[in-house]
This record gives sequence, structure tokens and C-alpha cells, in this order.
Amino acid sequence: MKETEKVEIVYFDQEGYLEDGKELYKIGKQVKQFADDVCDEGFDHLFLMGVGGTWDEFLRMQYVMNKYADADHQVTLLHAAEFNVMGSKSMTSNSVVLTSSESGTTPEVLQAVKTLKQMGVRVYAMTKADGPIGQAVGADHCVAMKNDHGSGGCEKGYYLADCFGLRILNRQGFFPKYDEFIEQSKGFWPALLDIRKQFEPKAEAFAKKYALAPYTMFIGSGALWGETILFAMCLLEEMQWKHTRYISSADFFHGTLELVEPGIPVVLFKGEDECRALDDRVDAFLKSGRTGDTDVTVIDTKEYAIPGLDSDFRMILSTYIISVLTTDRMSRHYELVTKHNLNYRRYYHQFDY
Repeated sequence: MKETEKVEIVYFDQEGYLEDGKELYKIGKQVKQFADDVCDEGFDHLFLMGVGGTWDEFLRMQYVMNKYADADHQVTLLHAAEFNVMGSKSMTSNSVVLTSSESGTTPEVLQAVKTLKQMGVRVYAMTKADGPIGQAVGADHCVAMKNDHGSGGCEKGYYLADCFGLRILNRQGFFPKYDEFIEQSKGFWPALLDIRKQFEPKAEAFAKKYALAPYTMFIGSGALWGETILFAMCLLEEMQWKHTRYISSADFFHGTLELVEPGIPVVLFKGEDECRALDDRVDAFLKSGRTGDTDVTVIDTKEYAIPGLDSDFRMILSTYIISVLTTDRMSRHYELVTKHNLNYRRYYHQFDY
């Protein structure tokens, strides 16, 4: 699809999105400096920390970084709520933590950051500098993930996280093409906009067919597993009050396959890493005819091109693509069908609990 082709995308500011991409390139340089500071000062272990959706988002960064790094440089993903009650025996005052909070107020993350700061741990955050978490971390260790345009999904946070994590890998000798990745990132945003245009009618058709289903299964693996959880749990359960089951391709054949039957929509996200072999096995089973007339939808990131992208980076960008297709576009069309505003909650942020 030509970049200049005019295709309507509901609830989306196309020009603003491209401007956001240009701004992210600049912010990424600041995040790169965070990583350089960490490497210059030295550290014993890198931790990623989130809760709920941010934990899901960090799953892909943990996957990517540990794929490239050797056994002595693996990163650890912490759940903030669990850290607050369990701590971490491998955390020291020489450790580094990257965390995230779009609202800047996530209570579990705020509590954990305060504890980490008391321990002398260096904490960096993708959050509002003037929010409670930003203030606890320190404005000089924060960058905001969003800006005034507000268009787009998790791919913006993914990019900034990559500017940090991939730079650390680069400094450790595991990701020599960091500069090429950053240079090519200038073309990410027009490409991701065109992918939206390509997928928009599919998102509309899917939502019209399945948004009112009482129960839907979502299957994913590898670098896409975090987005699989995020879309099912945060977008559909929390924001749409839909009943879902999210299961990894690795675990699908150990219980969940018995729940596949006609009338139950099944959605498989296929990625571009080693775990694609697991996705292929699930795909073959679902299309074997043994489950009857099952409603199966396969969303394969390989079908969506990013011109000028080095093939070595496809695995990393697969997570950006699946976020564009699901967390952004499919969720908006669910909203249109269900008439349920994505921002409306019964309990979350409505009172203390």
C-alpha cells in the first residue's frame, strides 16, 4: 500500500502519529543515554518491572534481550506486586531496574520504586516526570511514553524500551547493529501506519463477527506472548468486559485443546521467532477438521511488510506489528460494536482496593 493512500482509520490521528514517530526518535536518544550511563557506571543485573499490562509489555523485552545475551547477562522480569511482598534475593544496590507506568500512579509500581530507591537501586522509568512514580524515580531518570496526539498502541513504549535494552546489549557486545536499528526506526511509523490501513477492514469484519461472542480463545507464543495476554486481559477483559482465555502455543495441547468446539472463536497470533514452530503445530490442529466447524482466525505478522527493515530485526518488530493490529485496531472496532467505551471501568481506578 502506498504511504500516501488515503484510508480512513477510526479513532486515529494519522498525521499526529507520524509526528509522534519523529518525536520518539529524539526521545530515544535520551533513553540511549540512560543505557550508556548504566553501562559506564557498571551494574550487576538488569531487572524489568511492571504490573498488569506493563508486565505483559515487558515480557517481549525480556524475551528479546535474553535471546541475544549469553547466560551471564540474562535479564529478569519482576512483577511489582510480588516484589512488594516477596522481594528479590538477586537484587543488590548495584542492580538497575527499568519500569513503566502510563498513568504515573500505579500503586504497586510506586511502592516498589520507593523500596528500590531506599535500597540504593538505580531506577529508570517510562512515565510522566511530574507523576508520583516519576517524582519517586527522579525526573532525570524518566521519559514519557505518550504525547498529546494519543494515537497508537504499545509500539511507542516498545521502541523506547528497545532504545534502552538493545543499547545495553550493544554495549555488552551482543547487538552490534544497534545504530542500524535506530536509523531504520525512522521508517517504522509510516510503515506501521500503512499496516493499519491494510488491516482496518479485517479488524472491522472480525469485530462485527466476534465482538459479541460470550467467550473467545487467544493463543500466542515467544515474543508475541505478552501481547497475547495484554490484548485478552487488558483490552477485552478490563476495557470491554469480555470473557477470554489466553493460552500459550506451548501449553495449548495440555488442557485447552479440549475446549475447542464450534461456536467458540479461536484466535492464533503467529510470530517470527523460534516459537513459530509451536504456533504452526496449533495452526495445523485447528485446521485439521477434527474440531468440527471451529471459528479460527490466524493473524500472522509475517504478512505485514516494513520496507527497508533489516531481516535481523523482524522478530523485534513483530511485537510492534501485533500491537498495531490488536491492541490498537481490533480494540477500537470492538468498541464500535459493543458500544462500550474503552475508558469506562466498574472497579479499576474507581476506588481504593
